[in-house]
Amino acid sequence: MASQIAIAVGGGVIDPDYTGEVTVILGNHGEADRLFKKGDRIAQLIIEKVANADAMEVDELGITERGKMGLGSSDMNPK
Repeated sequence: MASQIAIAVGGGVIDPDYTGEVTVILGNHGEADRLFKKGDRIAQLIIEKVANADAMEVDELGITERGKMGLGSSDMNPK
């Protein structure tokens, strides 16, 4: 919908223990008003497995291959 009629779907996370109604937030970024009716396909629901791992507190972290060279997708071999 975003590329065809400029309607954006607001994403979010539903907590594992939530049992209420699931709603969708739509944002109209186009020029024209849009009307949606019951049964229209307006969003996708992606279901993910929740991993409940036990956490352990430590005084210090071990050495890793990345070392102190950044987080995420940062380059492991800076130029």
